Amino acid sequence: MKDGIHPNYREICFQDMSNGFKFVTRSCANTKEMITMEDGRELPLYKLDTTSESHPFYTGTQKSVDNMGGRVEKFRNRFGKISSGK
Repeated sequence: MKDGIHPNYREICFQDMSNGFKFVTRSCANTKEMITMEDGRELPLYKLDTTSESHPFYTGTQKSVDNMGGRVEKFRNRFGKISSGK
């Protein structure tokens, strides 16, 4: 393989900023910060807004549109009976 043309593929710690959840995987993501892990390794840190630990779909806290205060039912009652006039 040619030298200097491949990205820097290394272990990186990804951290969910909403709940502090961390996981380590290999990635080419560019980072500016470092973090010291519990086992003493110093790894690049990549901060995330949400992960599977905090996303409503994966945590089971996602709300269905049908269950949000009857909005869909109100819409159907209001506009469901309008005829096309043809």
